Formats: sequence, C-alpha cells, structure tokens
Amino acid sequence: MVAIATERLILRPFAKEDAADLFQYLHQPVSSCFLSLALANVQAAECEALDRASGSKYLAVCLRTSGKLIGDLFAEAEDDTFSVGWNFNPAFGGQGYAYEAAAQLFAHLFEQRAARRLYAYVEDTNRSSERLCEKLGMRREGVFKEFVTFKNDQDGLPIYENTQQYALLRHEWAAACALRDRASGC
Repeated sequence: MVAIATERLILRPFAKEDAADLFQYLHQPVSSCFLSLALANVQAAECEALDRASGSKYLAVCLRTSGKLIGDLFAEAEDDTFSVGWNFNPAFGGQGYAYEAAAQLFAHLFEQRAARRLYAYVEDTNRSSERLCEKLGMRREGVFKEFVTFKNDQDGLPIYENTQQYALLRHEWAAACALRDRASGC
C-alpha cells in the first residue's frame, strides 16, 4: 500500500526505523488483546518492525509534522471482508488520531480494495475502542461471552473476557458519507 496523508497523519508501511517508537507502546500493551505482542526490548521491536514491513497487514500511523510513529492499523482480507483493528500509543490518546487514521483506512478499504464488509473484535473492557467503532459508524453485532483469554489470575487460572463484534457494510458506509457531505454543504 502506498502512503496516505490525512490532515495530521501519514499512514504508511512499517520500516525498521519504527522499532523504538513501536517499543514505546508494545513493551507494556494497554489492551489485553495485545499482550501476546508485548516486546521485551528494542531488538525484539526491530524484528517486529521488519516483520510488519514485509507484509501488507499492518500500517504505521505517524505524525505528519515529525514522522513519529504513534500507532498502527491492521486489515486482514478474507475475500471481500476485512478484519480491522488499531493499537495506539496511549501518550497520544484523546486527540482524535485513532479516528482520523481508521476513517482513512475504512475509505481506502471500501474505495480501493472493494471491501463489502469490515469487522472488528473489541473486548468489553476496552471502552475507548467501543467508542471508536461507534464513531466510525460500526454497529455492534453481538457479544461472545467468555470468548478468549489473554492472561491468568493469581492462581494461574485463565481469565476469560467477553468479546464484542462490530461491523460496517459498504452501503452503510456510503450512506453515512452521503449524509456527511450533505450536512457540510458539499
């Protein structure tokens, strides 16, 4: 994928030089679903950055002004359906970066990749991702009770989390875009 510029961000493929910034938010992931990606050191981050650079699943989200990596997006194709998600450095939270990046990814997937459907899994403890899904126009399709475990309790027993599935169809996205265009006078 070629780089995409938004008002404040650049979405681009990963590079080895992203390792230090990637380590900043993956050495102690905030969301439990990313615990398996936890990086022990900068060398592990270099390997992860190189691995991400070699594929097309991940996009680096960087500040347009400085080039600093502040998070990532991912999209995995299953025919005309894409599993999507995001992970951002919490130091850059609350500034609308995740929405700006994900909205651009959605536009790219629907317009350039002919996606019919996008879906995301969100643990019910991750309220910020729930709000982001809703702001992006996704609807909650259901909840998988005690669906997955990412960590154990003090006795070594798995802690199972409830996982919500959000989705958005191309025609829903197009209708929402048309409403926004009319509201803005375009």
